[in-house]
Amino acid sequence: MLDRTATDRQPAVRVWTPHRQIAFGRRDAACEGYDAARAAATDRGFVPTERSVGGRAVAYTGTTIAFAHARPIDDLRQGLGERYDAATATVRQALASLGVDVAAGEPPESFCPGSHSLQAAGKLAGVAQRVRADAALVSGVVIVTDRKEIADVLTPVYDALGVPFDPKSVGSVAHAGGPDDPDPVVRALENSFVGSDSRTVLPVDRLLDD
Repeated sequence: MLDRTATDRQPAVRVWTPHRQIAFGRRDAACEGYDAARAAATDRGFVPTERSVGGRAVAYTGTTIAFAHARPIDDLRQGLGERYDAATATVRQALASLGVDVAAGEPPESFCPGSHSLQAAGKLAGVAQRVRADAALVSGVVIVTDRKEIADVLTPVYDALGVPFDPKSVGSVAHAGGPDDPDPVVRALENSFVGSDSRTVLPVDRLLDD
């Protein structure tokens, strides 16, 4: 999707629910306890994977939402902060449309700690960014439900990595009073990111073929 946006100069959005997995970041892979962390994920039925954007390990249960917004850029030295601000405001708007009032920031010792997070009775969303010369990809995660399951698997994973983690810091859309079904959250995020722009829907296999 990022390659396509770089070529045709058209923004693109994808919002989906990844299969059950633990997505490790590059910093995780460099840790001495990485193999033990992967084993802890596997033992609990989560497939260990690696991602090129973002920080520490994130758990997806099948109801957890991932989103990605690809945008063409002309100068990789400009716009980083503005894109972060726009993405967090967009996620906040989407959740507000579902009756979930979130605030910027995260509790201490949260999963995948970062400066661009949203919280409501715990961290429920985080945003990361990958930038290259011709396009930027702003991506993130929104926890819809399964907060206890996420906390239970991340506790041994983060322990193996030597990263502080408080299981009580995990929030979710459902815990904050929103829906426990990911579908309306997916639709709200799509509508908020696309806004009033015209949209063309492409199957994922079409993007891969292109």
